[in-house]
Amino acid sequence: MVLTISNITKTYKNSNKKALDNFNASLTAGVYGLLGPNGAGKSTLMNIITDNIKADSGDITFNGTSIKRMGKAFRNILGYMPQHQGLYDDFTANRFLWYMAALKGLKKQAAKERIEYALGLVNLKKDAHKKLGSFSGGMKQRILIAQALLNDPEILILDEPTAGLDPKERVHIRNFISEIALDKIVIFATHVVSDIEYAAKEVIFIKQGRLILQDTPSKVLSQVENKVWLAHIQVEKLKQIQSLYMVSNIVGEKNNLITVKIVGDDLPAELNANPALPNLEDLYLYLFNDFNEERRVQNAFTEI
Repeated sequence: MVLTISNITKTYKNSNKKALDNFNASLTAGVYGLLGPNGAGKSTLMNIITDNIKADSGDITFNGTSIKRMGKAFRNILGYMPQHQGLYDDFTANRFLWYMAALKGLKKQAAKERIEYALGLVNLKKDAHKKLGSFSGGMKQRILIAQALLNDPEILILDEPTAGLDPKERVHIRNFISEIALDKIVIFATHVVSDIEYAAKEVIFIKQGRLILQDTPSKVLSQVENKVWLAHIQVEKLKQIQSLYMVSNIVGEKNNLITVKIVGDDLPAELNANPALPNLEDLYLYLFNDFNEERRVQNAFTEI
């Protein structure tokens, strides 16, 4: 299976801003982490794939056929968990899933089997007859994932699926997403970068509506090879260091010392820093930080 996104452009007329600018990508079975800052175009891309909004130009095909031509046939193989979806507090989890199954056109026996399966996957079987209004934020996230799986979709789009989950729940959800992605295309949009690091087959970085990087987690890290360092400094020097370098992590030590992790193009030689192994969070900060621009503005203001 192949989902091909070709030259997709979308401009919102009220702001005249290009949310997507000639976006191209090709996806096969597996988990794709979709990363980018707020306003980068992630939600627009997901809404175009799910046919909630129309692109200005470009096309999306599934196995060579335009999803516009496929119409309902494409929606039948699509599962979508939006970041924000209204829930009926008076509905039980079970009733909500039956309601969603009816909207998806599932027959009674198939719906029963898929509801039981989905509740088991997201660890909510024991809570099936509790009202959604009594659910925690994490439980609500899980029931939304369950509804996206009811039709056993070939393409599954998850917008912030682990938001609000505790570490144990996050690991459980992350692992089952990896398992079901063996025969599905899963687009996993998140700000929890560590979830992508361990679950994604490939990572897609999107900035100002454009695809700027797509590859396996291990390969994309080559972008910050020799650009991440650790340095031990006195606590009173932290503010100065933060004004000169992008600090991604701070760890307190003994004797008024702290360890800082620095990301950037220039080796902080005056700190006697040592190279460090980068992670996806370091890469994210490197690709999407405004540190250098902010520093230029500050320097210009100081000169004035």
